[in-house]
Amino acid sequence: MSDSRRADDRGFDRGDAFSPDGAVAVAVVIVSYNSADDIRHLLPDLRREARTMPLRVIVADNSSTDGTLAMLSEHTDVLSVRTGGNLGYSGAINAAMRHVGETEAILVLNPDLRLDAGSIPRMLRRLRSDSRIGAVVPLLREEDGSVYFSLRREPTVLRAAADAVIGRFWQRRPAPLSEYVRDPREYAWSHPVDWATGAALLLSAPAAAVVGEWDERFFLYSEETDIQRRLRDAGWLVWFEPAAGATHRRGGSGASADLNALLTVNRVRYMKKHRPLVAGVFRAAVITGEQLRRSPGNARSRWALWSSRRWAALPHARRDPVPLDAFPRASIVIPAHQEAAVIGRTLEPLALLAAAGRLEIVVVCNGCTDDTAERARAYAGVRVIETEEASKTAALNLGDAHATAWPRFYLDADIVVPPAALGPVIAALDGGTALAGRPSFRLDVHGASPIVRAYYRARERMSSTSAALWGAGVYGVSRAGHARIGSFPPVTADDLYVDGLFGPEEKTFPVTEPVIVSVPRRTSALRRVLIRMRRGPAEQGVDTGSSTARELARSVRGPLSATDAAIYAAFALDARRSAREAGRHGAAGWERDDSSRGAGAAGSLVDAG
Repeated sequence: MSDSRRADDRGFDRGDAFSPDGAVAVAVVIVSYNSADDIRHLLPDLRREARTMPLRVIVADNSSTDGTLAMLSEHTDVLSVRTGGNLGYSGAINAAMRHVGETEAILVLNPDLRLDAGSIPRMLRRLRSDSRIGAVVPLLREEDGSVYFSLRREPTVLRAAADAVIGRFWQRRPAPLSEYVRDPREYAWSHPVDWATGAALLLSAPAAAVVGEWDERFFLYSEETDIQRRLRDAGWLVWFEPAAGATHRRGGSGASADLNALLTVNRVRYMKKHRPLVAGVFRAAVITGEQLRRSPGNARSRWALWSSRRWAALPHARRDPVPLDAFPRASIVIPAHQEAAVIGRTLEPLALLAAAGRLEIVVVCNGCTDDTAERARAYAGVRVIETEEASKTAALNLGDAHATAWPRFYLDADIVVPPAALGPVIAALDGGTALAGRPSFRLDVHGASPIVRAYYRARERMSSTSAALWGAGVYGVSRAGHARIGSFPPVTADDLYVDGLFGPEEKTFPVTEPVIVSVPRRTSALRRVLIRMRRGPAEQGVDTGSSTARELARSVRGPLSATDAAIYAAFALDARRSAREAGRHGAAGWERDDSSRGAGAAGSLVDAG
């Protein structure tokens, strides 16, 4: 018996049943966090729309405690997706997007909306009217029927400064001085816009595929600014269609001092991502505005704005503990060359999952003369392969020949990965469109010299490091992603090689518990590592010198960041020169960083094997 037929048995008309599988015109994505009452009122609106076109409805639930999932179980034609925690808006959307299936468009809805009759067909009609349109937003109204000013202009320093100084006194300012579009005439006709609040956003499936996953660094607020900016950057138009409408209660996210602070902080976070050169000035303008509006209600915002180190104390993604028998299956290949000192600490956090058969772990000891193999065999469920050839890529290929499970991860032997860092990546690679990915990582600079710390401060200000597979000492691929790799060629930097095989939309970087990566402690050790790291791109014909220089220049916001950038540039230039010299004289070797491989270190920044 089909889900649609069971929906009939529950008392729904056959014509208003949703389509859990097969091709549909629109897949509706709803994010829920204790939103049972709101969704209960929204579903009849969607069923009414389903009479005119095939719809699929997916509700991504962020571990609600109000009976949302129990209520949804009464609607057997609604796909309920457990996100595995409170992942925020972006994280939940990404979880739901893995279930949209074959569809022409994806409609992202807040649960606290009531749709006007015919709104979805009208939005879809507008989307189809011009191949350049990548997203459509409707007219939103307040509960009293008045127009909600949902349209926005791209954030700029001038607009932030004007809002800070005169925003309270002159709301209907000229466009250069206001991010908000408050002219009622702009809500009376259909036209392209910079962006709009994300309560209702219809994305074409091709546009959604091009821009890829929603950025999970935006737990709540500014995620819609980011996705619509990325659409425009990719050449798509965002279109406002007033013929489609909805009433927005604007209470679904709740309200608190922490959420207000997060809203303010994410404005700065957005500018740091998209316009890093002026982000410092923008932040100063926002701080000025919060100070001029000083009140007990924005005290938390003012506190958070003064230091980005405080942002971690604001609401962020939290994942529920995963029972051992429910952990998703995957395989891990660990190339190891003389890793007796560190292999135990790498295997320890994964040991229970390996013993339970949830993780298939293959340690490939290549050219080892120490007792790495014996130490690895001490862990139940870990398979050890030995070869006399001391080659990391050969070890990766040998591990592939013995591993059977998918997705598959490649883990440096001195990197400690908590299971919570792997789970979200496994889920993304196993059920979505992403072909490759890695968990979040954090650099451990404890015990490093001031010069080394300065180098890594500059590196962390460069956004390119957050969109690459390299850097964490671990990355994973789906079966389809591995087909693109085939056999690993004999290159120095396998992670750089693999990263170059996939486009941005094919990679996933879910926000996870971070992998802790220890950096070299001394300048001499950092220099050795950088020479080796530079040799990898040179072998593969990759030269990012110009783009790195531009990104480094954009990261400068004051004397400290300028000093850090200068130190980074000096190390980078020295590494390029030294790697070139070593190549000319045939002096290439394996520059291991031993300064970060002591008992207290979590894992070094260099590749193991």
